[in-house]
Amino acid sequence: MRKRGIIILSFACLCGSLLSCESGKQSNTQELVLTNLSAVKLMDKAIAISRGKLSEIPEGNVFPVLLTETGDTVAAQLDDLNADQQWDELFFVTDLDAREKMTLQLYWVNTQPGYTKRTSVRFGKRSAKDAPVQPKTRDTLLATQLPKSAGYGYQPYQTDGPTWENDKVGFRHYFDGRNAKDLFGKKVSYMSPDSVGINAEGAVEDNYHVMADWGRDVMAVGNSAGIGGLELMIGDSIYRLGVLPNDTINNVESTVLDVVTEGPVRSILHLTYNNWHPDGTNRTYHLEEQPAIWPGMYAYRNTATISGLQGDEMLLIGINNLDPTDPIKEIPVDDKWIVLLTHDRETYNKEWILGLALILPKELYQGYLEAPKQGRLSQAYFAKMKAKNNQPVNYFAVGGWELSHETFKDPASFRNYVLDLTRQLAADVDVQVK
Repeated sequence: MRKRGIIILSFACLCGSLLSCESGKQSNTQELVLTNLSAVKLMDKAIAISRGKLSEIPEGNVFPVLLTETGDTVAAQLDDLNADQQWDELFFVTDLDAREKMTLQLYWVNTQPGYTKRTSVRFGKRSAKDAPVQPKTRDTLLATQLPKSAGYGYQPYQTDGPTWENDKVGFRHYFDGRNAKDLFGKKVSYMSPDSVGINAEGAVEDNYHVMADWGRDVMAVGNSAGIGGLELMIGDSIYRLGVLPNDTINNVESTVLDVVTEGPVRSILHLTYNNWHPDGTNRTYHLEEQPAIWPGMYAYRNTATISGLQGDEMLLIGINNLDPTDPIKEIPVDDKWIVLLTHDRETYNKEWILGLALILPKELYQGYLEAPKQGRLSQAYFAKMKAKNNQPVNYFAVGGWELSHETFKDPASFRNYVLDLTRQLAADVDVQVK
């Protein structure tokens, strides 16, 4: 039997195969005491512990092993968040009953444990039109390097840009200048193949709009920002971050993508938009965003930061409206969050139900607007968020495809899922390191 977030492995087996220190002794151990402070049952609750809180870290290249009181192993990873070649956080997910207190033992081992892969990132690029796609962890897109730019003339990126996924759902970012966010519906818990978006010869190929065993790209994006995409409102006007497919010059001078981490229980990307000049203005902004995903949720978290603000702007966060059947719903949750939610056929040819939602901090939320039916930024709703220079805005984007979970066909069931997820994400867990 397997509890989500916990791999069943006997303590004796673990000691024999993993805890082989040079001294032959099990040392450098600490206790992590987790207490769910809420009345909400938590599934795959994300726990991050900064390096500075851990005092018994052996020297050298070591890896964490977390054991429950019954000797089961909790999958964990170490993440370098600032690219200084030294890890900054211990991260894992676990289940906690309401008000439950859990004690974990933290050990350090010399061999990296093998855990079930529950998150992943896929990003590839071809260096020339006839070159095969190669995996990458970093890339820079200049304003004159669009697929339709003079002297360029091809799509360099696998799946048009990076994808990130967990055991429930996948997302992708159009790194080719469009900067919208798409959704891959999944029918399986394993990760989709690295070959998605390329053919047998390694060339870029759109092979993900047909059904595969794992699922497919199901969401129609059009000229919207997709689910969780970022735009800007200046005064009463809305402005697109980036361009449309037939444009030849970007309004962002350079866009940088970094894969921050890819691990069994968390994957993070970072996007930097240098010198964004919204069309028809004399303004310049610097924008950064950091999509992150961990197991168990039909969602990802994004953190957006902007600078260059003059005081009359609001950050916009998008949600599709290509199918206007279901008007958007605005739902307060526990006086701390606002959920914007739709439940209709935001899919290709309106073939399937796809529930979409944004989970937004109430203290920054300023209402929502509906974009025009046509134009460079259209067929979408946008949450209007109060923004200050260099102050992060955290939110979650949710997508529930009816073939991922049959209950998502029912509007009440999808709504209940989103509200429960909101309360789980908001729940506080006290972490004591001993």
